[in-house]
Amino acid sequence: MDKNPKKIANAEKQKRYRQRQKELGHKHIRGYVSKDAMSCYEEIREKTNWTDNEVLSNALRITYAAYKCGQIKLLNEWLKDHKR
Repeated sequence: MDKNPKKIANAEKQKRYRQRQKELGHKHIRGYVSKDAMSCYEEIREKTNWTDNEVLSNALRITYAAYKCGQIKLLNEWLKDHKR
C-alpha cells in the first residue's frame, strides 16, 4: 500500500510548524467549549476580529488579571446573572 506523497508532505509541514511554535515558546492547548462559552467566543470574534490564538491568549491573560485583582468572583457572578 503506497502512501500519498502529498499527505506525507503536508504532515511534515505541520510537524515543522508545530516545532517552530514550540521553539517560539508557544503551547498548543486543546479542549471542549460549552455552548455558552462558544456564544461568547463568537461575539468576541465578531467584535474584535481577533484570531483563535488571540482570543485564547487574551482570555487567559484577562482571566489572570482578574484573578490577581481579586475580581474572579465578581466576573463569575456577572456571567451567571447574564446567563453566559
